[in-house]
Amino acid sequence: MKLPIIRHLQKGTTPEQLETTLEVLEHFSEHRAVTEEEMDVIGELITNICGALEVHANVAQGMSGVEAANAFAQKVMGSIDQ
Repeated sequence: MKLPIIRHLQKGTTPEQLETTLEVLEHFSEHRAVTEEEMDVIGELITNICGALEVHANVAQGMSGVEAANAFAQKVMGSIDQ
């Protein structure tokens, strides 16, 4: 998870674009020829896209972009600590 990338994706793309990209990456990852290294990269991309989608949702509920990004980061860090 890279918060600057999540914020960049959230600011520069719509939720619909992110959803479409997520679907493509998930479908790509299901192919048997995908290597472990590629799966690691895909996993990182998916994490960042899901983060951007959550930030979009929080902004739509009235949070500022910075607050929404920080809330997502805290949520992730909280889940790691448990």
